[in-house]
Amino acid sequence: QVQLVENGGGLVQAGGSLRLSCAASGRTFSDYNMGWLRQAPGQEREFVAAISRFGKTTLYADSVKDRFTISRNNAKNTLYLQMNILKPEDTAVYYCAARYYGYGASYNPQDYTYWGQGTQVTVSS
Repeated sequence: QVQLVENGGGLVQAGGSLRLSCAASGRTFSDYNMGWLRQAPGQEREFVAAISRFGKTTLYADSVKDRFTISRNNAKNTLYLQMNILKPEDTAVYYCAARYYGYGASYNPQDYTYWGQGTQVTVSS
């Protein structure tokens, strides 16, 4: 089991920034590719960004590319998402999730095994 706990959500004006963090415990953090996914009210959960086990490869949804940056610190068992130039359409509950590295990277939320409880991000216009 991998336990994941997100922090850093909140209310921000459009154009502002937030940094989300996700603390992991339970298994070897570097054995997992990690992702950020989000779910807006009435919508399906969608992929935001992913990072490989040692951080060499990153993936982004087109909607957040050049605005969001995913990173990780394996020594601290922590995943991050730096979000800049936030837009009202970024409003959602943001989840971090883990996928065993042997299965490769994935854009599909259903491919992630372990999930945090989520943190709310609200962007006002």
